[in-house]
Amino acid sequence: MIKKSIIFLFLLFSGSVFSQHVMEGNIHNLGKTRLYLMTINGERSKVADSVLSDSLGRIRLLISANTLPGLYRLSWSKNGYINLILNGEDISFETDARQPEDSLKIKVSAENHIMQYFSGIVRINQSKLEFLMPVVDYYPVKDEFYKLAVNELESIQKAQIVTLDSLAVKYPASFAVRIEKSMQPPYLSGSLSRTARLEYLKQHYWDKVDFNDTALLRSNLFVDKVIAFLAIYHDNRLNQKQLEAEFIKAVTIALGAASVNQDTYKFMLDYLVGGFDKYHFDDVITYIAENFQDPFSCEDAARKSALQKKLDNFKKLAIGKPAPGIEVPDQKGVNVKLPDIQAEFTLLIFWSSECPHCTEMMPKLKSLYDNQNPRKLQVMAVSLDTIRNAWTSYIRKEKLNWINVSDLRGFEGKAEDEYNVYATPTMYLLDRDKKIISKPITWRELEQSLRENKIINQ
Repeated sequence: MIKKSIIFLFLLFSGSVFSQHVMEGNIHNLGKTRLYLMTINGERSKVADSVLSDSLGRIRLLISANTLPGLYRLSWSKNGYINLILNGEDISFETDARQPEDSLKIKVSAENHIMQYFSGIVRINQSKLEFLMPVVDYYPVKDEFYKLAVNELESIQKAQIVTLDSLAVKYPASFAVRIEKSMQPPYLSGSLSRTARLEYLKQHYWDKVDFNDTALLRSNLFVDKVIAFLAIYHDNRLNQKQLEAEFIKAVTIALGAASVNQDTYKFMLDYLVGGFDKYHFDDVITYIAENFQDPFSCEDAARKSALQKKLDNFKKLAIGKPAPGIEVPDQKGVNVKLPDIQAEFTLLIFWSSECPHCTEMMPKLKSLYDNQNPRKLQVMAVSLDTIRNAWTSYIRKEKLNWINVSDLRGFEGKAEDEYNVYATPTMYLLDRDKKIISKPITWRELEQSLRENKIINQ
């Protein structure tokens, strides 16, 4: 019995050792440095492991068999990293820290050989297609060279498809092939006009994407696809309102295509909301908030997802809507209620004494505020500081004589939650009835909004 137990433990231990895989690398011009192996989920990353290189930049890292297949990043500095696929195999590579991606050589790893090989083909073909498409668009149709250009444009695409299909047959379990198949753009007939080509791309862009392959969320695939898709709708000749109308069309198609899988749909919804919010596309954000929701959201408010709360707040924070009636204590601990402020206009600004953009803006805002004639604008400045002295010292130093309030809870305060504050400064310009007039991001946008509402004349 004892012998059997010893044998079992030996086999168990041996299995755990041999189930591991090894990542070995030689990074020239790196030296002794701590490197981090990070998961990739779109634009988000998380440290999964780390390893210390020797003085020659060599590393050896054991990868558990339980490591989920996906695209990972081996990083040693902000701009110093390489992306590698992990999928149950040993990896050996060589690169140079000064140009890590360009000098990367895969010695062992079928997955990374495939990714590097096919990505190289795509880059070359993309350059050729970008050269050929203007020729096809503008060259006389009856000219012999036009026919040659059309044939070449189509043959390049067909050859790429054949190459990818052959890789899929040879490596059916390859994560690299799954990424590349979903990244593959629609085949475009060379005879299509530029307008027809764009319309075809818009309608068929997502045809080859496997939204049910949720393992692809462990890569940058969906982020890259979304960015490229939105680029089809972008036109520098359009003003912001017109551009937002185009992006609304893109969002409808993209989220409609992704809706076949809840996990992928939520990922894309979250990414689009964050991206459009960051660039101040309010009409798009409002449209998303009114027409889409987190598929995992529960109607119980206490359990509602963070994403759904954000979407619900966006609906409430649309221009023309009443501003949420927050209540925040001032320096003396007396609660100030936003609805009680008596002013023709109110600027609600979320800021912090530790935010360089805020401290650059505050003196300009103070000058404008102090020189009003007649006084039309009141400012309610909600500080996201967490240290009372940092907040009050800055107020005294800059002589900010408007309404200063803070609950000293940083981004975790109730007011910050009500107004979807994720960065400082965040501003809302309100009218006498506390309805939202505008949501400027920069000082320049604030000045423009103040002029449009005749709060300032200069």
